[in-house]
Amino acid sequence: MKTTPVTPADLRSSVIAVPPLCRNADLSLNAAENKKLIDHMYAGGIRTLLYGGNANLYNIALSEYDSLLNMLQELAPEDLWMVPSIGPMYGTAMDQAAILTEHKFPTAMLLPTLFPSKPAGVATAVRHLAEKAGMKLVLYIKDESYITPELAESLVNDGLISWIKYAVVKPNPADDLYLTRLVDMVNPELIVSGIGEQPAIIHLRDFGITGFTAGCVCIAPRLSMDLLRAIDAKEYDRAEEIREIFLPLEDQRNAHSPILVLHHAVSLAGIAQTGPALPLLTELPDELLPGIETAAKELLVKAA
Repeated sequence: MKTTPVTPADLRSSVIAVPPLCRNADLSLNAAENKKLIDHMYAGGIRTLLYGGNANLYNIALSEYDSLLNMLQELAPEDLWMVPSIGPMYGTAMDQAAILTEHKFPTAMLLPTLFPSKPAGVATAVRHLAEKAGMKLVLYIKDESYITPELAESLVNDGLISWIKYAVVKPNPADDLYLTRLVDMVNPELIVSGIGEQPAIIHLRDFGITGFTAGCVCIAPRLSMDLLRAIDAKEYDRAEEIREIFLPLEDQRNAHSPILVLHHAVSLAGIAQTGPALPLLTELPDELLPGIETAAKELLVKAA
C-alpha cells in the first residue's frame, strides 16, 4: 500500500474509485472477493480506492474496523492508495481515529451526516479527529448545510484537510453558487468532484477542480480513466462521448439507490461476488436485477 501523503498531482493521476465491500453470507469480510474487485480496478489503471458510502461503512461495527484496515493493507499493491472512512458519528469516528494510529494510511475520510450535526460542530469534530488520528482528513461535502465554505477554508488553512470530496447534487451542475464560493476560498487543486462521471466534465472544466471519484469505475476502470485523460487534454467532445456510455448504469443507480445498484452490478457483471448488503441496507427486489445486470454487462463490454 502506498503511504506517502496524497498530493494534487496524485488526485489528477487516477480516478478515485469508490467500491462496494464484498462480504460473506454471514456478513463477515470476504478477502478473496475484495481482491478480485481490487485487481480488476488496478488492471484498468486505478491507483486510488476510497472505501466510504458505497462500501456501506456507515453501518460497520467498531469491532470490525481493525480487521477491515488490515485487509485493505494486505490486498493493496505497493503503488495503490487505500483511503478508509470514519464516522459519521463523532464518538464512533474518534474511536476509529485511535485505531487508525496503529496503521499506515496517509488519510481517511469523515463520512457526512446532517442529523444530529451543525456546521460549526462538524468543523470542531474534524479538528479533534485529525489530532486523534495524527493525519489530515478528507472532508466530504454532500450537502450545503453540512459545513460552510468559510469553515472548510479554515480547516484547509490550518493544515487539517488532505482533500475535499465535493458531492452536492444540483439539477444543473454548472449553476452551483456553493462550489463557486468554495473554489474562491480553497485551492481548487484540493477539491475533487465526488458524484461520479456525470458532472465530472463540468466540474473540472468550468470550476477548475481536480479529478473525480466514481462508483461505476468499478465496472469500467479503463473507460473511466479515459474520461479523466480526455478532460485533462481538453478533448471535451471525446469526454462527452465516454460520459454517455456510463448513463444507463448511472440511471439505474439514480432510480433505485446508488449504493445498492452498484453493489449488485459488480456481482451481476461477474467481477466479484459482493454478497449480502450490510444492514441497515438490504438487497434490491429481484425484479430490478435484470435491468441492472443488462446495464452493467453492457458497460463492461463497451469498456473492453
